[in-house]
Amino acid sequence: MSDLQRKDLSPAWKATKPFLNGGLSGMAATCIIQPIDMVKVRIQIGAKGGPLAVAKEIIAKDGAGGLYKGLSAGLLRQATYTTARLGMFQIFSDLLKQQNQGKNIPLYQKAGAGLAAGGLGALVGSPADLSLIRMQSDSTLPEAQRRNYKGVGDALTRIVKDEGAIGLFRGAGPTVTRAMALNMGMLASNDQAKELLEEAGFAKDGQAVVLGGALIAGFCAAACSLPFDFVKTRIQKMEKLPDGSYPYKSPIDCAMKTFREEGALKFYTGFPTYCLRIAPHVAFTLIFVATLPKLEAKIGL
Repeated sequence: MSDLQRKDLSPAWKATKPFLNGGLSGMAATCIIQPIDMVKVRIQIGAKGGPLAVAKEIIAKDGAGGLYKGLSAGLLRQATYTTARLGMFQIFSDLLKQQNQGKNIPLYQKAGAGLAAGGLGALVGSPADLSLIRMQSDSTLPEAQRRNYKGVGDALTRIVKDEGAIGLFRGAGPTVTRAMALNMGMLASNDQAKELLEEAGFAKDGQAVVLGGALIAGFCAAACSLPFDFVKTRIQKMEKLPDGSYPYKSPIDCAMKTFREEGALKFYTGFPTYCLRIAPHVAFTLIFVATLPKLEAKIGL
């Protein structure tokens, strides 16, 4: 490639790079975490026993592959949702740094960037997220009510056919709200933690800084987002009642009924499993995001 061609490609690559690296990082993390996510969803929708007991039941019923049910939808979700949220967060952060004359931006601005990026990214990834939840919970339904999706493509096609295009965005409200909370906790705390670690004397972008920031971000993301994830899962999984109505009229109705009938702690059902799923996924994603540019630099990208 000539220097002129490389120069012409540089602006396009620079603009694309945060999105591409974000999506690839999220997809790689999903491949690692998918079994834990499967167990988390089953516990949230009523499976009895601890995480290990639920995992054992899934394997006994569906084989080891049952832990990876919905992986295609999970990868599609990362290719849309994480590509968008991490790419946009980088763009928002860069713009804020420019306004701050190149200095580190304050925590509240990091939180705002995380909220905006998470909400917009979740809206893009909502159809894939809905498919993932339904595929993971399908085998828990009575046989007559099972959808038996063959894959993410079949799920998306049948949702549009049976419920209309708007059906792809069922539960989008709580999905977006949950994503805003998660990304505020994840992205703002990661940047802030890395800056504090560097101020404490650790090497800039060194392994200790990257790993420490990622672990702190994982915990913050889980703590901020679980109540919203709980409501989102219930909305997306709900079936029509015998009279044709749905159990919940809206995410707020779901939250109020859950609080009134089951108590505040119900929103943290499956917290250990959720934390074990969210924190590693966040950590792996952020580690991959920090590592990919270094690998790309070695080959001149």
